[in-house]
Amino acid sequence: MQLFNTEAGRKETFEPIGDVVKMYVCGLTPKNDPHLGHARLFAVNDTVRRYLEYRGYTVRYIQNFTDIDDKIIEAGLRDGIPAFEAAKRYTEAYFAVMGRLGIRRADEFTYVTQYIPQIIAMVEGLIAKGHAYAVDGDVFFSVPSFPAYGRLSGRDEKAMRVGARIEEDARKRDPRDFALWKSAKPNEPWWESPWGHGRPGWHIECSTMAMHALGEQIDIHGGGSDLIFPHHENEIAQSESFTGKVPFVRFWLHTGMLSLPADDGDEPAPQAELDAEAVAETVANEEGEGPGGLERSTQKMAHSGSFVTIASVLAAGDIPPMALRTYLLGQQYRANLLYSEEQLRASVVRWRRWAETAANLRRLGAWAAAERPGDEAAADPNTLKRLEAARAEFIAAMDDDLNTSRALSVIDELAHRINDATSGLRAETLTPETAPTLRASLDMLTELAGVLGIALEDEEPGSALSERERAAIEELVRLRDLARKEKHWAESDRIRKELDERYHVTVKDTPQGAVWSVKE
Repeated sequence: MQLFNTEAGRKETFEPIGDVVKMYVCGLTPKNDPHLGHARLFAVNDTVRRYLEYRGYTVRYIQNFTDIDDKIIEAGLRDGIPAFEAAKRYTEAYFAVMGRLGIRRADEFTYVTQYIPQIIAMVEGLIAKGHAYAVDGDVFFSVPSFPAYGRLSGRDEKAMRVGARIEEDARKRDPRDFALWKSAKPNEPWWESPWGHGRPGWHIECSTMAMHALGEQIDIHGGGSDLIFPHHENEIAQSESFTGKVPFVRFWLHTGMLSLPADDGDEPAPQAELDAEAVAETVANEEGEGPGGLERSTQKMAHSGSFVTIASVLAAGDIPPMALRTYLLGQQYRANLLYSEEQLRASVVRWRRWAETAANLRRLGAWAAAERPGDEAAADPNTLKRLEAARAEFIAAMDDDLNTSRALSVIDELAHRINDATSGLRAETLTPETAPTLRASLDMLTELAGVLGIALEDEEPGSALSERERAAIEELVRLRDLARKEKHWAESDRIRKELDERYHVTVKDTPQGAVWSVKE
């Protein structure tokens, strides 16, 4: 299995560090309703996880929520609510739509606000090791103290200084130095720290959460290609400076941007309104260094500009969630994707063709079994060979840096061959092999689509839960029932809270026992 490692700049054979694949994905900064760019990022990483499991790996998947940030503070002001309420509102919006796209929940979601003590400890450690310094309540990472800085993005010092210009601060020892801890401004949320009231810088948050959840070295770190510099570059510098272990991440997997066609009348935002990441990305693109080579006639889908929410696409009612997922996986993950309603609707036709093929196989299989009860033999060996060939071709596509475009084409061809084989099925053509052959065909079609997280039936609440998650939920519900019977009300309430926060599950007590469901 070959994966493209951004740091190496090439495909490399995937070999995990240990028995469990440790995977961390930069998650949402919940400041508005999730858009299609988010849908693509998380659908891709969900597919990475699913495929690794399909290939026999055990995966521990961690995803974070940056639930305190300058932009969340702005969102709270915009919405007329405290920043923490804004973060909660848009975190719930994330869960409301991602499950419909078959995106399984992470094994653990980490929230910045729950890791403040660990973040402070890491900042203190970096200061003690000579990699950071405090000035007037702020703490900065010293970029010159980490000679390998720029290893991930491949940018020279000139390109890296561009992003620093937007945040010029005479107190920095080097313009490239970045904030680990920010002193509180009036009316902003803050926490106590050795440097006074303040809150974490963006980059230190992911380093801390990833290491606490997965250890000092991890196998896969996912995120959008817009995070390569400076966010992921800074993660490497902080983490390796703190632990002394190299590399912090074995494979950096970066998903290309989903962009919108730019309107002719669009004008670039004034320099003062751009953040450092946007400035650096703009310069890199002008110099031909931008990830994936976005055309200048497009604009990255982002909350700071133009975007299409996931909820708005699904609310129209004519785009099934699984068809939307099919569309989002239609290009290999590293490629940038230009949003096209025409292509989206073509994906609806594509998915419905698969779904209808699966439904037809179920119907024909039941009919064939009823027509020849107790008269089954093994499935047709020639058909089984063709099915195995399709599986091998699918695996070859996915082993080649998760080429979902080719994998989807394999499913297209499989469905086409199945339809050809079943089109002339009549009572007089039934044989003892027919029913098992139809079932084997259905099993292969649903297996390969399922690896990509694409269900071939209408959406069903809770369908994005894995079998392991369902088993864990059932066990928690059982333990809660037991606690209630023994009148351990505090334990019962604790389990209910865990079901809500960890799995987004509600529990209703009925005379027949507790019934659980995933929140819409």
